[in-house]
Amino acid sequence: MPFAVWQNGLVPPGLREAVAARERDLLGRRRHFHAEPELAFQEVDTARVIADHLRDFGLEVTTGVARTGVVGTLSGERPGKSVLVRADMDGLPIEERSGLAYSSIRPGVMQACGHDVHLAIALTLAHLLAERRQDLAGRVRFAFQPAEEVAGGASAMIEAGVLEGIDRVLGLHVWAGLKTGQVAVRPGPMWASADLFSLTITGKGGHGAMPHLTVDAVVIAAQVITALQTLVSRETAPTEPAVLTLGSVHGGSAPNVVAGEVAIQGTLRAFSAGLRERLLRRTAELAQGVASAMGGGAVFSHLAGAPAVVNDAGMADLVAAAARDVVGAGNVTPFEPLMAGEDFAYFLEQRPGCFFLLGGAPEDGPRVHHTADFAVDERCLAIGLEVMAAAVLRMLEA
Repeated sequence: MPFAVWQNGLVPPGLREAVAARERDLLGRRRHFHAEPELAFQEVDTARVIADHLRDFGLEVTTGVARTGVVGTLSGERPGKSVLVRADMDGLPIEERSGLAYSSIRPGVMQACGHDVHLAIALTLAHLLAERRQDLAGRVRFAFQPAEEVAGGASAMIEAGVLEGIDRVLGLHVWAGLKTGQVAVRPGPMWASADLFSLTITGKGGHGAMPHLTVDAVVIAAQVITALQTLVSRETAPTEPAVLTLGSVHGGSAPNVVAGEVAIQGTLRAFSAGLRERLLRRTAELAQGVASAMGGGAVFSHLAGAPAVVNDAGMADLVAAAARDVVGAGNVTPFEPLMAGEDFAYFLEQRPGCFFLLGGAPEDGPRVHHTADFAVDERCLAIGLEVMAAAVLRMLEA
């Protein structure tokens, strides 16, 4: 059934029926991607399956984008905007214990953050729109991105040119802490910047019975850890959300040996670019200052990072309106910004767009992302597909 021309801002007639007709394909694709996950920049089989489907749908397909990424372009027969839809592909190094019949067949690798849901929705959206190319205004580019979990995939795809000729961008994330049937979207900051860093604290090792002849890297590290806590509590305004977490500390080899080196790794989160830059700079300065004052040294390394996810106000309003038409106004929530990180932020830095959350909490209660028993309510897939389709059609015509 073809989509009618958009009227009165409502879901086009025929969209819900089209989604229902593709629901079996949608679930099958999701279960395939869930059962056969691949790690970042290793998504070879995933990319092959996606590319084969896109070619079958009649899209123009490019493979090997940013190593393992796939891009499919669908051009409509009427003039309109160009919209990029992004879906991330990679799984996580987790041994699955969800108990699902379609659990991962690959030891130590799991789709534990919902990327299988994103892939299935984007791929089926391409299928659905390709069947109605004659009614489509403008152009939709589908970017199947590698390596979201380790950072690097989004920026690599942008460097490869996926945003050339694109007016607007759209992405989603299934969220197992949000009820199925709900959609969360807000203008402005949605997710925080996320940076990973390391500190190597150096001293002078020696015998535990003669500490006066050493420079104890463990003691220096302890003072550095304590001092770093003041970056948020004393140097950051209470009205500016920020998080500093030191999640890994390693040093020493024996009880009676003074360690000459300690390795610390941590993460910084913030919503403003200025605060992000200052916290990174001050982490290095404070660690180096404390270590130097105690006779040692500190080397700061910025391992990886992504800016904050900041939605364009106009695009967020457009997506919220599309979601209200699909799930009802009472099921669209502005949601509180999250301190989680997401490299879709790079796309939003370059083009106006929107990133929204799709509720997918299982009926037995929310599951935590990035855990071995992570699962979603599969009813969310059809809802997500309909919201995405409605949002894309609005973006093309608005």
